[in-house]
Formats: sequence, C-alpha cells, structure tokens
Amino acid sequence: MKFRLTRLTLAAAMVMAGSIAAQAQTVLKWAHVYETSEPFHTESVWAAEEIAKRTDGRYKIDVFPASQLGKESDINQGLKLGTVDIIISGSSFAARDYKPIGVTYYPYIFRDSAHLLAYAKSDVFKRLAQGYEDATGNHIAAVTYYGTRHTTSNKEIKTCADMQGLKIRVPDVPAYLAMPRACGANTTPIAFAEVYLALQNGTVEAQENPLTTIEAKKFYEVQKNIALTGHIVDHLNTLISKQLWTSLSDEDKQIFSEVMLEAAARATAIVTEREAALVEKFRADGIGVNEVDKADFEKTVNEKVAPEDFGYVKADLEAIRALQ
Repeated sequence: MKFRLTRLTLAAAMVMAGSIAAQAQTVLKWAHVYETSEPFHTESVWAAEEIAKRTDGRYKIDVFPASQLGKESDINQGLKLGTVDIIISGSSFAARDYKPIGVTYYPYIFRDSAHLLAYAKSDVFKRLAQGYEDATGNHIAAVTYYGTRHTTSNKEIKTCADMQGLKIRVPDVPAYLAMPRACGANTTPIAFAEVYLALQNGTVEAQENPLTTIEAKKFYEVQKNIALTGHIVDHLNTLISKQLWTSLSDEDKQIFSEVMLEAAARATAIVTEREAALVEKFRADGIGVNEVDKADFEKTVNEKVAPEDFGYVKADLEAIRALQ
C-alpha cells in the first residue's frame, strides 16, 4: 500500500512538474511583411527555432510572414502596444519615432552593401540605435542587408529626366521621396502588400525595390523594364519590443542577440548571392534591364534636395559616407 502511494505521489509530482514547465514557456510573436520564400522569413524561422533550443524551450516564437499581422506601419505600432514582440522593419519606420536614424535612406549615402555592413558595426550606428532605443524602449538587435533599390516601370529609364511626370509608388517615408521628386516624378504612397495590384491596374506606373523583392513579389509580371538606379542600399532591423527586452535576463538577452545577429548574417548572404544572379535571369526572361547614368541621378539629387529637408543631421550623413 505504501509503495503504491509512493508511486502515485511520484506520478502526481511529474504531472505537476510538467504543468509548471508548460506554464513557464513564454510564447512570442515575430512579424514581418515579406513572403515565405524570402530569406527574411526563412531565417526568422531558423532564429525562432534556435532561440527555443538555446533557452531549453523556455521561449516559443511564432513567426507571422506576409503582413499576416498587418502592414509595416501596423506591426511597428504593435511593437509599442505589446501585441507583437519582435519585428523585422526598415529604419524608415524607426525614423518616425527617432528621425535621425532615417539618414541611411538618403539617396546614394552608401556605395554598396559592404559599406552598409560597415555602418552597422560603426559608432555612428551605435549612437543612432541608442537614440532610437532611448526614444521608444525598443531594442535593435541586428541589421540585415535588404538589397539595393532599383526602379521598375513600363517605360525605359536611363536618365533622371526620363522620370519626369512618372507616377511612382514609394513607401510613405520622406527619404524615399528624395530621388523620384528630384527627378520630377509624381510619388504615391501605397502599402507594400497592395503594390502589385496598383501596378496592374495602372494606379501607378512604376515602383522601386531591390531585385530580390521584384522577383519575390512578381513585379516583373506587370512591369516591362528595370532601371538599375541603385539609389538606396537598403537594410532591415530586427527589433525587440521594450516589454520583451526589459523582461529578459542578461543571459537571455545575450542568446536573443547572438541568434538574431547570426540570422541577419545568414539572410544577408542569401540576398547577396541571389541579387548577383538576378540581372541575367531577368534579361533571360525578356525583361529590359537597363544601366543608367547614375552620376546624373546623384548630381540631380544633391542639387535639388538636402538631408536637412528631411530632418536629418548632415554630420551623420558625412560620417557615414566616410566609413570604409
């Protein structure tokens, strides 16, 4: 009888322990607006699984791709409200809360992806990221190369003047307006998820995004030409909400940070590799891929707009341009 009671007590203890363990698991939401085929999603899923492993299952992270939890503005708002815990988003949206960090979207500030990645390790970045964290409480854990932005349209574009009067979709962020407006285009802000339809039905005639996004979103199906304007070398931040970041132990902060940096490096490598092959792929598929007079674009931008027009600090722009 005593042995049976002992067995029952042990069984009850194991059930209770399992229940406590289940209760101890924290479920988190990770959101972004990118397709499941893109590395920003696949490496987010990898990171979620890796964090679960390295924390012995104390965190379960569900990843929501393709605007499932809302447009990019919505998930940034969700980060503030606590309805989402982790997001991938551009500094253009972070700049709504801390304007100086948006300087990275000023046209032709970066020479190439290597220059961008040098910025992500620089004191300038650390200062701007800290300014954003001081303003919001949210923590920038990693930076991923998103791609170099080029312009698609049905008309051929080779010079800045070719964009005169062109109806082009741009994100609803001031710095994205600089190059198209300097070239005389008519800019229209349209949510990312709605761009394909807007191009298809003629609401806009053009848009600008990296080659990898042009492929993933199938913009090439409704646009005849890609002009290699290379006006913005773009990036995404992996952002952790204030509520989550302040709740993590120092040990867990290190785990989250290390994994997110690894995921960013993995995604960057995939983007870089894909980008290199896409020009020839598009050409083989019959899409017009045109080199442009980039010096003409840059000269026009510098003549017609200034960083101060968008609330950016000129010294930050100069410090970033000087990075090697």
